[in-house]
Amino acid sequence: MGAGVAAAAVGVGVAELLATFFSPAADVRTSVGTAVVNLTPGPVKEWAIQTFGTSDKLFLSVMVLAVIAAVAAITARWERSRVPLGSLAIAAGGAAGCAAVLARPGAGLADIVPTLAGVACAIAVLRVLTSGRIVDRAEESDRADETDHLDRVDGGRRLSLVTLGFTAAGLASGVLGAVLNRKVRSVSGDRDALALPTPQNPPAPPPADVTPKGVALPSFITPNADFYRIDTALSVPQLSRADWRLRIHGMVDREVTYTFEDLKRFEPIQQTVTLTCVSNPVGGELISNATWIGYRVADLLREAGIASDADMVLSTSIDGWTAGTPVQALTDDRDSLLAIGMNGVPLPVEHGYPARLVVPGLYGFVSATKWVVDLELTRFDRAEAYWTKLGWSAKAPIKTQSRVDVPRRGQRVSAGPTTFGGVAWAQYRGIKAVEVRIDDGPWQPAQLGAAYSDDTWRLWSFGWNATPGAHTIAVRATDNTGAVQTGDQMGVIPDGATGWDTVSFEVK
Repeated sequence: MGAGVAAAAVGVGVAELLATFFSPAADVRTSVGTAVVNLTPGPVKEWAIQTFGTSDKLFLSVMVLAVIAAVAAITARWERSRVPLGSLAIAAGGAAGCAAVLARPGAGLADIVPTLAGVACAIAVLRVLTSGRIVDRAEESDRADETDHLDRVDGGRRLSLVTLGFTAAGLASGVLGAVLNRKVRSVSGDRDALALPTPQNPPAPPPADVTPKGVALPSFITPNADFYRIDTALSVPQLSRADWRLRIHGMVDREVTYTFEDLKRFEPIQQTVTLTCVSNPVGGELISNATWIGYRVADLLREAGIASDADMVLSTSIDGWTAGTPVQALTDDRDSLLAIGMNGVPLPVEHGYPARLVVPGLYGFVSATKWVVDLELTRFDRAEAYWTKLGWSAKAPIKTQSRVDVPRRGQRVSAGPTTFGGVAWAQYRGIKAVEVRIDDGPWQPAQLGAAYSDDTWRLWSFGWNATPGAHTIAVRATDNTGAVQTGDQMGVIPDGATGWDTVSFEVK
């Protein structure tokens, strides 16, 4: 089994190291992981998001490597000079890896060279290690004296050391390849050199009373480092401003392609918008609020001229991910953005540098395309986006929801006066009221922080004289249309969870 693991380590390590000198698609580890993501049924992907949250990509990467090692270890046991089953298994895995590489956007035939080299090295290592073991077994059946026994023990130790050496070399190659890949392809310097435009009429900063007093609630503006991240990119795309292009085509009067420099022709604007993931369960934390700087998507589309019967924009990321957004949401008064800045700095690479879409009022899977490079004007009855093909809704306005942040589930609270609180949201409609219910009592109004805009969440607090015992607190919100948040419990598939967030706690 050790021979198989060593062979797999060398194969993956060599492929990872050589991929540095080819296009990003040549990284077979990422390519295989991406293929796994694309072939996984929607409910299984949702389970992974709910189970591992923002660590889902790390989990998948580890599992891909673990499966490769396990398959290599098992099949190596049947490696023989005449019937090399282990080598055949490695070759089959290499063929699958090549197919995964070629399936990535922008991949060329040359990008399979690192994978082929890795497969060749893995087979060579396996043959070396298993042929030595076969000789030892043959000799073992013919020898019986003590001297021969000691020779066999020494031979076994040498084989173990060689196996360990190959494994270490493979791991070192993989780590070196990953480090070099990150260093060679990084656009951090390009990002640092970007000077954000200054909007002519920026909105006023959030007022001091946007956050209620007396309770530890999330910051109204989420720091970039804390902003949630859910996407399908196992390896964050590294796209420079010089290489970035935005193509607008399809049902338009004229096809248009913008460079980053072309964006300077348009008016920059600044907006504070709360983004929400459709995978956010009731009471979940896949929601964050940031101030974005960019350009109106409507201005970009206007130059292309939108056909009167086009009702969807299919946006595509540099890594091939797609989202279908209603044309209306990109052209009405909500001022949907092609964002290039986030909280006063250029977009972090993991959040879409150099440009992404920010659309108030829609869940991210139908709107928030990162690393966006293509906008196709089409129709919902002609095209399907990534998640829509997997069973999610084609259109997904964000539902009126709220969350209890204080107290936490299971928390022990001291008896006497206390203050609870949380957040509520109904982007593009805004929050009008929040109500709280303790145990089975009546709904009571909560105190609201100042409303900043209809596109942002609203923080709330609730004062209560805590009495000893076990209790629950539930919350519901009312948006500015007068619609009250439903208490009907529904999961996140197909268009977002519903229900009241209810938290159990104990007063000591």
